[in-house]
Amino acid sequence: MLELVNLSFQVPDSTGKPKEIIKNINLTLKDHTLTAITGPNGGGKSTLAKLIMGIERPTSGRILFDGLDITDMSITERANAGISFAFQQPVRFKGVKVKDLITLAAGSKLSTAGACEYLSKVGLCARDYINRDVDGSLSGGELKRIEIATIIARNTPLSVFDEPEAGIDLWSFNNLIKVFEALHETSENSLLIISHQERILNIADEIVVIADGLVKAQGPKDSILPELLNGTEGCKFYQ
Repeated sequence: MLELVNLSFQVPDSTGKPKEIIKNINLTLKDHTLTAITGPNGGGKSTLAKLIMGIERPTSGRILFDGLDITDMSITERANAGISFAFQQPVRFKGVKVKDLITLAAGSKLSTAGACEYLSKVGLCARDYINRDVDGSLSGGELKRIEIATIIARNTPLSVFDEPEAGIDLWSFNNLIKVFEALHETSENSLLIISHQERILNIADEIVVIADGLVKAQGPKDSILPELLNGTEGCKFYQ
């Protein structure tokens, strides 16, 4: 279980005065669920994801993961505690082969066949990718799916995906939806996905709406999604 307790985050504005990005958020994310966080641009969604992973540090408040206070832990320590993170723009690793990256994520020696199995789960033909470099020769959609293959290989209790639809084509996005559905159906792990996309919201168990640095709503998909679909501008959760 992930718990955010009185979590706040500030940055200096152009005049040097503190600007609140996350405002005293209290939020509990249940185990074994697919939770989608959505809301308007600039509302604090991606910042919240970075706080959970330790890329940013909160100004105040605590983050608890399975009862362990991880607030002051480094990214590596949080990863070792069981949290995985997928960036909006996946990191490229010049000179690193896809097989080596997946093996590193798995934390144990993998055969080529073992690494290929993870690639097949994200819809990539293994023989075309297993020995390629994780560099600029790969498209955004290919990098996204390879990154997700590494997260599947890590098999951590919590995986956080920051706008996985960003910068990929429709075909790749359709396949990502299938990957998330399969992950949720076949694993006891929890998924947290930051997204605007209705199709991702529609496969979630729980939806959290973040706007102006605040939790505007949280609840089962069937109670939150209809209001969101009535129109962003008039949505009571965004007011």
